[in-house]
Amino acid sequence: MNLLKDLLLYLSAFVPMYFLIAFRLIIDIFNDNLSFNVLNTINLITLLLLIILGFIGLYLNIHQSKEVSKEVIILKKQNITDRHFLGYFSLFVLFALQLELSYVSDYCLFIIITVFIGIVYIKNSLYYINPLLNILGYNFYTIVYLEVGSQKESEGKIFYRGNLAVNKCYLVKFKNDNFAFVDKK
Repeated sequence: MNLLKDLLLYLSAFVPMYFLIAFRLIIDIFNDNLSFNVLNTINLITLLLLIILGFIGLYLNIHQSKEVSKEVIILKKQNITDRHFLGYFSLFVLFALQLELSYVSDYCLFIIITVFIGIVYIKNSLYYINPLLNILGYNFYTIVYLEVGSQKESEGKIFYRGNLAVNKCYLVKFKNDNFAFVDKK
């Protein structure tokens, strides 16, 4: 189940790109730049399915996570959302503007590149690189925290919707060292 959740979380990182490509495809079909043929129909269905699966992945990882919440006090925080968002956004531009998915060769290339990026993303736990979360209002923080009942300071990376406060207690679900969600205040 964890591998499936990781895969769906990876797909969620590309939802904005899938949306851009689907939008471009629909506009081209309506403007008669492309015909509504079998490949374009498969492309559109695939993109819509990937968008739906990406949102399911986010929901499962945020709301249906089996990770145990830890009560922590945030000692230091640094919002590092911008460090990862723009680098990943350039991939969106490359895919959305350069590939002609109406060609079988480009469609196959799109699938292969997506698989290669997915292998690296999941193997290296790069879950924190997720522009969709930023678009949905989440910020990505590097934090120093104390687990309630402990005297040992630890570091982590978390997503939080809004502005994270220092010296405040939060419940955090840690997926791994590179990825966590604030559960509740």
